[in-house]
Amino acid sequence: MTLSEFFKQLDTFDHLVPITELVKLVRKVHLGSKELDPYRIFNPDCYQRNLMHRGPACQVFLICWLNGQRSPIHDHPGSSCAVRVIEGKVTETVFQKAPNGLIVPTVTREYEEGNICGSEDTDTHQISNLMEDGKNLVTMHVYTPPLLMMNCYSLTDSKVHEFVTSECVPVS
Repeated sequence: MTLSEFFKQLDTFDHLVPITELVKLVRKVHLGSKELDPYRIFNPDCYQRNLMHRGPACQVFLICWLNGQRSPIHDHPGSSCAVRVIEGKVTETVFQKAPNGLIVPTVTREYEEGNICGSEDTDTHQISNLMEDGKNLVTMHVYTPPLLMMNCYSLTDSKVHEFVTSECVPVS
């Protein structure tokens, strides 16, 4: 399936693409350099979210990560997400709440080029580019319904912070 056909398929949904259907569609789409190069934009300050498509039930981003860049620890309240690794290797760390209200890492997974993973709603995780120096990471993320806000978490504070997804916040 071409990228434009992929966007048309996504636009047949009016509110939410079920996660199983979303992962199937993300798996089927052919993603060549010609289609992706206009969105392959990096930012030295933090990972760069490049909007590829916005439809009634979704947003599609090509996210570009320089070496060492990470997302905040976050969830996707009210949205599901399918991620396809286009270039490089993703490190995902999953978190859960401890009895004292702080969060703790529970598992770390790596996804190679071509792998697809999905998360829903209150799954709390962090995405990182932890490859050897100089290697970039490029991922495609499809959020359904569109992700307008995330909850962000800290390892040292139990307070949850809202994060508007258009912002760029470097992670230290």
